[in-house]
Amino acid sequence: MNSPKERILETASGLFHQQGYNSTGINQIISEAAVAKASFYNHFKSKDDLCIAFLNARHEYWFSELNRFCSKSTGIKQRFLAAFNFIIYMNEKEDFRGCSFLNILSEISKDQGPILSVIQAHKNDLRNFFKNEDVSESISDHIYLLFESSIIESQLFKSNELVYKSREIVDSLI
Repeated sequence: MNSPKERILETASGLFHQQGYNSTGINQIISEAAVAKASFYNHFKSKDDLCIAFLNARHEYWFSELNRFCSKSTGIKQRFLAAFNFIIYMNEKEDFRGCSFLNILSEISKDQGPILSVIQAHKNDLRNFFKNEDVSESISDHIYLLFESSIIESQLFKSNELVYKSREIVDSLI
């Protein structure tokens, strides 16, 4: 059995993913993780701290999967196209749930700066993923924006159609 901290994080991850950050209460997390309230607060000072831990874990998992998915690609064009295939893979795996970071961004207030900072760092890392000396900064930014919009649109329409179209655009750009 996982440690209380791991159970809390796993439970919160599932609940944030399924019902959203604001709709998930600490008491529900504590109950479903089968931990004592004191144990929760021993590991996380607040729900925001738990959210930050969730986003950090999600960042590591997501980039690990993206890099693994793209590692078989030879050449920059194939790597970029593989990144769009990764969206399709994640959509199928997670039932078009979209980007955890943007989902939470839509739920936080301006007073939750530490959460915003984690989201911004994730997006900066993603933007840097597409930067490469073989393509101009303008092209890499364009690909990043296509990638981001593909995630959002596929979540909105529960379809990979625009991911495929974005992939075609990237194929013609490089």
